[in-house]
Amino acid sequence: MPDTPKGRLASTSVPIHPDLAARWSPRAFDPDAVITADQLTAVLEAARWAASWGHRQPVRFIVGIRGDETFTTLGGLLKRGNSYAHAASALILVCADQGEDERTALYAAVDAGAAIAQLTVEAVSRGLIAHPMAGFDVDGARSAFGIPDGVRALAVIAVGTLGDYSAADPAVVERDSRARERMPLEEIAFVGRWGFPIASPNSD
Repeated sequence: MPDTPKGRLASTSVPIHPDLAARWSPRAFDPDAVITADQLTAVLEAARWAASWGHRQPVRFIVGIRGDETFTTLGGLLKRGNSYAHAASALILVCADQGEDERTALYAAVDAGAAIAQLTVEAVSRGLIAHPMAGFDVDGARSAFGIPDGVRALAVIAVGTLGDYSAADPAVVERDSRARERMPLEEIAFVGRWGFPIASPNSD
């Protein structure tokens, strides 16, 4: 088994689905791992079946498997800080058709977020890891892949198998070893009006 940083499960006030609790965004990929056709199809199917506002289904994917031309092109579009993703087994560019107005554009981005979430959890369920990235050349992607006007490239997702942290870049080890943190539930979930926290399940 790879040498994984400890304490990766989400700390929640009540138990949640194990795959949701286990989902995080590692940066250490196994450069020798190969994603199977079934695994790749499954994560894309999970994304395809995410909720879609107005049944518009605006989300599109450009998929590269390590070693093919699409993967090489996507890898070349990544910003320097995401260079770790070159060791992933697949790179997936997530795009959204923004539609005819500001409203459709807004909910196209919401749909893309839902698709990314389902893709990453499906990856966990299959023993994979996934790391969504915003750091890439958007204009370069549009040119390289002929993305039509009105369609926005939003994120690149690296998908693969967790690597060995003993062989990882020290900067990656340091970042991935940080404690997972989220704002407390009472600071983000309100009842009645803004700022009035929902009761904790552990409160009297």
